[in-house]
Amino acid sequence: MTTLLTVLLACYLLGGVLPLCTSRPSLQTILAHSGAAAAGVAGIALGLLGLFAAQPLTLSVPSNIPSLTFALRLDPLAAFFVLTISLVGLAASIYAYGYVREFTGRVSVGLLGSLLNGFLLSMTLVVLADNGFFFLILWEAMSLLSYVLVVTDHERPGVREAGLFYLIMTHVGTAFIILTFVIFSQEAGSFSFDDFRHPDQRLPEGLRSIAFFTALIGFGAKAGIVPLHVWLPYAHPAAPSHISALMSGVMIKTAVYALIRVYFDFLEGVFPWWWGFTVLSVGALSALLGVMYALMEHDLKSLLAFHSVENIGIILLGIGAGMIFHTYGLHELAALGLLAGLYHTINHATFKALLFLGAGAVQFATHTRDIEEYGGLLRRMPWTGLFFLIGAVSIAALPPTNGFVSEWLVFQSLFLSVQLPTLFLKLMLPIAAAILALTGALALACFAKAFGMSFLAQPRSAHARQAVEVPLSMRIGMGLLAGSCVVLGLAPMLIVPLLDRVTGPLTGVAISEKVLALDGWVVAPVTVEFSSISTPVLAALLVGGGLVGLLIARWLGKGLPVRYSRTWGCGLPLTPRMEYTATGFVQPIKQVFETIYQPTVKLEREFLEQSKYFIRHQRFEFHIEPIFETYMYRPVVTKLLAVAERLRVIQVGSLHLYLTYIFVTLVLLLLWAG
Repeated sequence: MTTLLTVLLACYLLGGVLPLCTSRPSLQTILAHSGAAAAGVAGIALGLLGLFAAQPLTLSVPSNIPSLTFALRLDPLAAFFVLTISLVGLAASIYAYGYVREFTGRVSVGLLGSLLNGFLLSMTLVVLADNGFFFLILWEAMSLLSYVLVVTDHERPGVREAGLFYLIMTHVGTAFIILTFVIFSQEAGSFSFDDFRHPDQRLPEGLRSIAFFTALIGFGAKAGIVPLHVWLPYAHPAAPSHISALMSGVMIKTAVYALIRVYFDFLEGVFPWWWGFTVLSVGALSALLGVMYALMEHDLKSLLAFHSVENIGIILLGIGAGMIFHTYGLHELAALGLLAGLYHTINHATFKALLFLGAGAVQFATHTRDIEEYGGLLRRMPWTGLFFLIGAVSIAALPPTNGFVSEWLVFQSLFLSVQLPTLFLKLMLPIAAAILALTGALALACFAKAFGMSFLAQPRSAHARQAVEVPLSMRIGMGLLAGSCVVLGLAPMLIVPLLDRVTGPLTGVAISEKVLALDGWVVAPVTVEFSSISTPVLAALLVGGGLVGLLIARWLGKGLPVRYSRTWGCGLPLTPRMEYTATGFVQPIKQVFETIYQPTVKLEREFLEQSKYFIRHQRFEFHIEPIFETYMYRPVVTKLLAVAERLRVIQVGSLHLYLTYIFVTLVLLLLWAG
């Protein structure tokens, strides 16, 4: 494993340095993305070996800086996230070979590739770090590198503002993370994660609760939980698409890793029931509001960004349920909830990265992100359409895809609340399951819109009519993730035992033998008598049923004449104006949830001079009010600006006055120290 880790680090470092040593864009592209791809392969191997290792791999190099040790630890939890990061990183690196042509001449392709390697390296080291000080340095590096990548196309309107918004939110989160680690270090006597796990004395209950909330806020800001999600729909669309895939697919998952590390490792899984209920509630709120706002988006990448909020919520539903069960000593059910959350973590990483790469391919071909200007792309981009469809049915949790398996396990863990001793939680977990069911229905509607309006019917703009299939490397990158979605859905008998190696040490019980039945062909939530499902059998039934139907149709239609004719359009030639628009598709849902959306509707009509009953021209606009920005963030920003305006009086440009400030400060510090 040490050799693989060395290869991984070397490949990322070479991929980051070598592109800067040449001025040829084509060579820069090859060097940067070959290094990242090679590191991705090494990372996948390292992650798999780490999951099967008998003991964690630890490396440590001391430093002259107090409290800082360059310590790495590859245990099953870290190995799982290294595997996830490397898988998505490999696909994004291959995809980028063709995609970065879009930026040639506008930005430095070599610098873009170098930053990509640094970003992937920082995420990998974040989940391997075994020292709080070292972790914070890597976390900051990951945040700054992702910020620079977000503002790659900084000449475009709104990109710099999106990057600044992301930078502010991520540093607010970092402040709470620092506070969390300071609380642990005060009791442990150092910033070593090993001392966090085994302190001389356990944290007092009050400090433990403070650490719970600071970790949830700090890492939740990076994960994108509601109401800390506001940066996602700005940053993800602004970034290059392969970077958006990495940010949504794996960067926000580093926060999930950190929350599990803090709650189940540092705090040893000892917590009151209301911690798990808080995580469960945040997850339910994030899942529902994320998908609701995604439905109203017509910018394809903004739509996908809101779905990241939704799926982080689903992951937290599983983790929250696991925490509640763990509190009451139901360790098998706790392991099931945590396993379901981790299963959805890797599933979301694959299908969301696939969808962002698909959105990037569509933007590459049409030069727009507006769904209203798409249509008919399936004929022009069949491979992209197929891969996007696989990602869409996966994120909509349709059987037998990977999203279905993990969401089904989350459902089952919530329904098993009947084994809890308190009536309140027996009611709350099924309510969370009902919210998850509503979320799934809305997600299905959202991706019926996203795929149908983009790839079906007739082109609605010149951009769509002129679209062609993307380069081979982009299709290979998408195909790798599409294949991963299929494997993760059809082979839970391979995935569950791997996840069991992660959840077992954290919950104290292994459950893969109870979750899998009939040699792994059936998945059951701990007991097959409660419920069970088999995705391979479901897939066989769906494919077999389709083939039988096709054979029957061909047999019944044998010898009958075949007639081809145009689609009937009331005697009029079909035009794109007759198609459903994305706005019209979601209109009924907008009206149902009007209280939440608070839409602003504007309708302008111009009638014919001859009659007021015939419309010459009509214009319809609607705008969704961003509730959290309007009622939570804007008032805070307004107050801060008002305070800053008052404080301007102390900044008058006088050097003598500034020296006086310094002198007074030094005197006060000396008095305080004395």
